[in-house]
Amino acid sequence: MSDTEIHDVQAYMREVGQRARAASRALARADTAAKDAALAAMAEDIDCGRAGLMAANRHDLEAGAAKGLDAALLDRLELTPGRIDAMIEGLRQVAALPDPVGAITDLNYRPSGIQVGRMRVPLGVVGIIYESRPNVTADAAALCLKSGNATVLRGGSEAFASNQAIAASIRRGLTAAGLPADGVQVVATTDRAAVGQMIAMPESIDVIIPRGGKGLIERISRDARVPVIKHLDGICHVYIDDRADLDKAFAVAMNAKTQRYGTCNTMETLLVAQGVAELILPRLGAALGEKGVELRGCPRTRDLLPAAVPATEEDWATEYLAPILSIRVVADMDAAIEHIERYGSHHTDAIITEDYTRARRFLREVDSSSVMVNASTRFADGFEYGLGAEIGISTDKFHARGPVGLEGLTSVKFIVLGNGEIRG
Repeated sequence: MSDTEIHDVQAYMREVGQRARAASRALARADTAAKDAALAAMAEDIDCGRAGLMAANRHDLEAGAAKGLDAALLDRLELTPGRIDAMIEGLRQVAALPDPVGAITDLNYRPSGIQVGRMRVPLGVVGIIYESRPNVTADAAALCLKSGNATVLRGGSEAFASNQAIAASIRRGLTAAGLPADGVQVVATTDRAAVGQMIAMPESIDVIIPRGGKGLIERISRDARVPVIKHLDGICHVYIDDRADLDKAFAVAMNAKTQRYGTCNTMETLLVAQGVAELILPRLGAALGEKGVELRGCPRTRDLLPAAVPATEEDWATEYLAPILSIRVVADMDAAIEHIERYGSHHTDAIITEDYTRARRFLREVDSSSVMVNASTRFADGFEYGLGAEIGISTDKFHARGPVGLEGLTSVKFIVLGNGEIRG
């Protein structure tokens, strides 16, 4: 079905949801071998269909350039041979991961004689709304399939042809493994009304995961009638304590800011204890300046780094996603924690210290989805955490928190094993 053939978006989305719900029951009972076979078939189909996929992507790129999309967006949209290789490898890596579905934990005997435990089960139907990057189509399909979920994917209009080409490979892979092709559906319309329908279909979709800009996520969070797993900002902090190893602090701070600028786990604010500010900031300032990072600082920071411009109240609460860094000199760890609580986004925050007691306090008291000691915030990632891959990062406190991998796409139910016991 092409975009031009869909006249009644509401009816179309209801049909998509109904097909996904039906497919979810088949995927929930599918065995690991069938799911892995489908992932392998998808990878093979994409590999064999590179020419068609590249042609579809060129169509999107040409259309995007004609619409005036900026260079950064066009870069995210492009499927290079290396990115196609990575997409194929991602499917194969997910196939190699342990299957979480059906795993039983915490099985214990009760005084009554029954055994009570928990079994991991799929969520059901996962709706994912995302922008720009076509590789998300394959990544999301793989994770949802391996965790036993059906999924409805709505990519950005700028990647429509690329996403449809990847969707065709996914459907063929599912069919080859004897699984329902409707287990993964890529919405075949660019009409924005489809998003409004997706987030208002609790009878068909169990959870929505938005991946994109802050505006998209705010809209989804505000209007959805379906539970949402999301994060709005990645305002990540590194605090250099006055009991830090300064060589270690230098290495971590530089990596947290400059390894990549446009990711949600990149450091956006550096907090430095006043006792070591004079020792570490000039060195960091020089190195960051060589990397072309613009520094925005408090008055004490500017005393030590004359090249820094004054930081505003807005700077402390901004996710730059760019070579810009806010720096604040604070009295101590208490002041650092207070700053993080006031301005942070509960994503990822780190302390650099050799003081075990302070490290433990920071871990307990900083209310973020990832809290680190003597490590770069750039490690807040599903692959780095050993999850194999992730569908996104959640700063919510219910269900999933932090990188959402296979386990985050499942839930648990209680199971009870008995031998005729009755309650007295």
